[in-house]
Amino acid sequence: MRYGFVGLGHLGRHLAHNLARAGFDVLVYDRRREAAQALTAAGARCAESVDALAGEVDALITCLPSPAATRAVLAEALPRLKRGADWIEMSTNDYAEIEALAAQARERGVGTLACPVTGGVHRAAAGEITVLVGGEQQLFERHRDALAAMGGRIIHVGGLEQVAVTKVVTNMLAFIHLIAAGEALMLCAKAGVDLGTAFHAIAASSGTSFVHETESQVILNGSYDIGFTMDLACKDAGFALEFGRRFGVPLKLAGVMEQTFIEGRARYGGEAWSSMIVKLLEDAVATPLRAPGFPARLGESET
Repeated sequence: MRYGFVGLGHLGRHLAHNLARAGFDVLVYDRRREAAQALTAAGARCAESVDALAGEVDALITCLPSPAATRAVLAEALPRLKRGADWIEMSTNDYAEIEALAAQARERGVGTLACPVTGGVHRAAAGEITVLVGGEQQLFERHRDALAAMGGRIIHVGGLEQVAVTKVVTNMLAFIHLIAAGEALMLCAKAGVDLGTAFHAIAASSGTSFVHETESQVILNGSYDIGFTMDLACKDAGFALEFGRRFGVPLKLAGVMEQTFIEGRARYGGEAWSSMIVKLLEDAVATPLRAPGFPARLGESET
């Protein structure tokens, strides 16, 4: 089976690399030509356009930064995909958007799987990111081996709506935990606790979280480089609040979180790393959260 992969950003480039390195026939495209060419060493081939890629593949994988980008790629790709091909959406997207695009795909005889990933860019680089799957069991089984090559744990959540909500919930929790971790570290800093010691004490406690154990490290380093931007965080936070309205669930903490990230984006820009949300507090109390011995990027040694 030949896979086409479109979208080679911070996350997508690792997923495509893992797929090609595992021996799958992979054709890649990104509007930044150098991003596609960087994957040739892993065995991938570069396409000149989405149109050219779609005409050659059995399954199209998209990993893009916004619903608008996904719509644009699908508009170009669907007329060229053969009947019986599949579309695998690995971006974080709203259910209504995915369902509308899946309906367009069905009209052309193309199946749809929604397969957002969770766990961070560093886990994608290591081939250990979790893949959440939504869609028909038959389609899931058809692409199980490819999904396993890209990630670690594979969880079939249910349909398109169920996987969309589950993925947004994981990000909602991560953003809330990030703000809370910043407040916890700042309280320690103001009390004179060594921040390296505070990090390890929290990590060994009942108050720890995946976010603290990962993102707190790049905050303490000062790089904030988590490979995920403010723009993406605001997009996903907005999805969470939309789901809350749709299902009648009051999301009080999520509402505060969304407004905090909107403020962070206004202050530092949409391309700033999402971990810089903690810098709002650092700036407010004129106290940087820094400690020696922490890496600039997860998975790397201290620099």
